[in-house]
This record gives sequence, structure tokens and C-alpha cells, in this order.
Amino acid sequence: MASRAAAAIAVLALVCAAVHSSEGQLSPNFHAATCPDLERIVEFHVAETFRRDVGVAPALIRILFHDCFPQGCDASVLLKGAGSELNEIPNQTLRPVALDLIERIRAAVHRACGPTVSCADITVLATRDSLVKAGGPSFDVALGRRDGLAPASSALVGLLPAPFFDVPTLISSFANRSLDVADLVSLSGAHTFGVAHCPAFEDRFKPVFDTNPAIDGKFATALRNKCAGDNPAGTLTQNLDVRTPDVFDNKYYFDLIARQGLFKSDQGLIDHPTTKRMATRFSLNQGAFFEQFARSMTKMSNMDILTGTKGEIRNNCAVPNRRVQDIETAVAGDEGIAADM
Repeated sequence: MASRAAAAIAVLALVCAAVHSSEGQLSPNFHAATCPDLERIVEFHVAETFRRDVGVAPALIRILFHDCFPQGCDASVLLKGAGSELNEIPNQTLRPVALDLIERIRAAVHRACGPTVSCADITVLATRDSLVKAGGPSFDVALGRRDGLAPASSALVGLLPAPFFDVPTLISSFANRSLDVADLVSLSGAHTFGVAHCPAFEDRFKPVFDTNPAIDGKFATALRNKCAGDNPAGTLTQNLDVRTPDVFDNKYYFDLIARQGLFKSDQGLIDHPTTKRMATRFSLNQGAFFEQFARSMTKMSNMDILTGTKGEIRNNCAVPNRRVQDIETAVAGDEGIAADM
């Protein structure tokens, strides 16, 4: 009896292992056999775009964060059309140059290898390569993600941290996605390059708002004067880092010490006792910042991924395959009707 039970358990374990294996796991070598030139292709197109527009690097990091945070790294933020995440307020300023780059890489990869690599994998690889181009650290990327079939809901997109969040709210927001204080402080350091639109930081210089945490007076005046000409609203932008706006370094934390953090969510990191020590350390030690940032990027890029038979490999990063098939079927039907006439 005992031997039968043991045998049954062994069989069950094998079945479970087989099911688990069929779902697939991430691996740095996932595409080594099916697309050996993948990383070379990605790097080439990233470098080509970066030469023309260094802003593509912060744009890609923002896309990756806005993709992963709501429902996982499934490239759902790239989908266009009704109900798209791109229509939600936090995503309306995602830069077309980065969205177009991801699709251009996808087309090049699929020409070389067939539809074997997901838009989700391409997004992570392109983000890593652009970060390095901007002077930042590389980070470990395991591959094998698959693309989501539908966009995240408005409620999930609404979970993205807002620039007006205070530190306790930020800590809670990140904790809900299994990200800790070290992830919060380091990933916020991505604001060491890139730009923001005036409506996103008007609470930092308008007296009708609560300007806590404090802001440097001259900096507030400069922001107020600049954004006075923001008509229509959202036209003008401001560098997130006033010191080295196009370079990925630790100068963002210098900004915070000087009370020149653009967002309330940024400036609070240097004041709150839970985050102050780490933010100060990163201002003094760029290597420590880079090391933690790389860890946090790897952690974030592996959040709630789809693998194995879940999701799909999109033939166009902006459109689920089913929608493409429906359009092709409809066109074929119309052609058939025309032929019968």
C-alpha cells in the first residue's frame, strides 16, 4: 500500500513538473537557438535611434515601468485602439519615438528569425541597451516573456505612482507590487534624465497648492516663469534633472539635497526618515546607486510575466493577433462578395 502511494506521489510530481515546464521559464538563452542575432539587432536599432535622440533612453524606461507596474511586463501598454492603456492620462505623454522604435525592432527581429520573440522581451532589451548608451548600468535580462492579449484596465493603470504622492503613499504603492523601499528609491533615480510637462509639477510652484516638501525659491520661480507660457497646457517641458539632464548618473539625488526635485514624489525622498539615508547614500556613491538600480530593474522587468502557452507573440506590437486575423477575415469576405457580384 505504501509503495503504491509512493508511486502515485511520484507520478503526480512528474505530471506537475511537466505542467510547470510547459508553462516555460525565463532564461538568458531562451532565444539562443531560434534567434541568435536578437541582441545584436536590438542594440543596432537602439544605437541608431539614440544617435538622433538621446531622449529615447528615458522614454523607454518610462514605457517599461508603465507596462510592468499595472499588470506585469506583457507589452500591453503598447496596444492601440479602444480601451488602450495609451489613452489613459498617465500614458498620454509616452513618447512616440520609443514606441516606434520597439515596433521597428520587432519587425527587424521577425524578418530575421520569424515570430519567435515577443514585444515584451524586445521592450526590456531595448530599455537595457538605451540605459547603457546614456551612461547607466546594464542589468540582467532573462528572456521568454510573452505578450498580453488585452490592455490593463483603467483601474490597474490608475495604480501607477503619481508625481504628487508623498513618501508613505509611494511606499504603499510599491509594496502592493512587491517592490520594497530600495526599489522605490533607486527606480525613482530614473528621473536623472528625461523631461516632464508643466501640469505634472505645477503643485511645486503654485501657491494654491501645498508646497510641502519645500522647494528652492529660485528654482520655484524659474519653474513658474517657464510654465507661465504653457499654452495650451502640456506644451512645454522641463528637465527632470537640472544638472545633467541627458546623462544617467546620480545627480538626481544632488537635486533633491538642493531642494530642486521636480516632483513632490521626488523631493520627499530626501526628507522622509525611511528613504533619506538611502537617497543620501546614492548622492555620495554612484556605484551603489547603479548596483541597486540594476537589481531593481531586473526585479521589475520580471513582474507578473506571461510564459509558455500564456499570451502570444504579437505580429505587430500595437495590435493583438486576434484583431489582425479578424481584419484579414473581414477583408477576405468583402473580396469574396465583390467577386460574386
